Amino acid sequence: MPLTALRPHIKPTLLLAYPVVLSQLGHVLVNVCDSVMVGHIEPPALAATSLAAISLGVSTSTVGLVLGLGVSLGITPLVAAANGRRDVPALGRLLVNGVWLCLAAGLVLALLGFALTPLLRHLHQPAAVEALARPWIQVLFVSYVPLMLFQAFKQFAEGLGLTRQAMYLSIIANVVNAFLCYVLIFGHFRVEPMGMMGSAWATLTARVLMAVLMGAYVLRAARLQPYREAASAQFLPDAPTLRRLLGLGAPIGVQMMFEMGAFSFSAIMIGWLGATPLAAHQIAINVASVTYMAASGIAAAATIRVGNFYGLGDGPSARQAGFTAYWLTFVFMSTMGLILVAGRGFIPYLYNDTPLVVEQAAGLLLIAALFQVSDGLQVVGLGALRGLEDVKVPSVVALLAYWAVALPIGYGLGFGMGWGATGVWIGLLTGLTLVAGVLLWRFRQHSLQTPVAVNPERIVLAH
Repeated sequence: MPLTALRPHIKPTLLLAYPVVLSQLGHVLVNVCDSVMVGHIEPPALAATSLAAISLGVSTSTVGLVLGLGVSLGITPLVAAANGRRDVPALGRLLVNGVWLCLAAGLVLALLGFALTPLLRHLHQPAAVEALARPWIQVLFVSYVPLMLFQAFKQFAEGLGLTRQAMYLSIIANVVNAFLCYVLIFGHFRVEPMGMMGSAWATLTARVLMAVLMGAYVLRAARLQPYREAASAQFLPDAPTLRRLLGLGAPIGVQMMFEMGAFSFSAIMIGWLGATPLAAHQIAINVASVTYMAASGIAAAATIRVGNFYGLGDGPSARQAGFTAYWLTFVFMSTMGLILVAGRGFIPYLYNDTPLVVEQAAGLLLIAALFQVSDGLQVVGLGALRGLEDVKVPSVVALLAYWAVALPIGYGLGFGMGWGATGVWIGLLTGLTLVAGVLLWRFRQHSLQTPVAVNPERIVLAH
């Protein structure tokens, strides 16, 4: 597709994307803050063990979280399509059912956390790492209840194109989290130092604040009054709307679970090598997750814009909006890859000063630099396809690419060939590249089948 055809979509996409980018970064910066501060606990040996424990905790807990987040992401394309049709009653139903669905998902996740932590001993991780991770994981799972409520209100607002509010709240929550981490981890202002557990309690507090403030915005903002009035007509969930949300959100969650599950199992495999490689993995994956979340923000903008045009029946514009997001992501992630190559020698020192940890993390960051483009293109492909309500095929692609290709290659190279963590990461690079290629082909084909608008004069609403 000629770049000239995409130019009109660049500014609207960026205006939607940048608040979502900052909001998405808010999620991962919580883990960045936790890792950076925990990595400087005294003595250094405890810091490295604590950093490895956070890696284990994030790896085992995030698989469940992304399933819940995926369910919430099903709200956005349905809201965007209903908004394109100006269907206020449908928007009211989506608000009510989205909140109920996310609340139920959060409660299930919280209970799941307490059920799963006794199983950590079967992962064969270092004993000291497992002991530190167990209570940390339980508190983190409790924080998923307010996080899922935040997601319900956030995805509804973003489906309407209101992306800045979540951005502001994420910034506020990260400031609160950083301050509480400083106080609770190290023990300031006459507070007893809690070590890495302080980061878990800080995260829970920040997420409660996010849920309260985002809910207050959606339930009080004047511009959203018509949707609240429509929602008040039916306070309880209804089966047809729940089925639509689950029909779209569940495959998204499954796809995200397959992807994140592969990364999590990779961390578990690296944990078999010892605490030092696992700490190095946590540093590298933490840095890579920052750039991934930025690309994820562009993908969210693609979902909104493609979904709007799809709801209007404007297939050509939906296709152009998707490819605009592809090009923006390619440029951004290529730049990030070069930055990681240049900074791999000093970035690890932000997390930890242990020479072996720093050396191994620098090597993994080089591989992370290589998979920046693949990682960005696969997530923006998912976002564009969600706008077309195409979610089932990407789930199958993720299952095969990560679990039938990436993990076996990673295990073979890491343990069979003796390449250690580097081999495991090369397996991940292979899986990401495969998914990116297949989803690009899928969007090219599927976007050509989008119907032409019945009422072309309404297309201006989406611009």
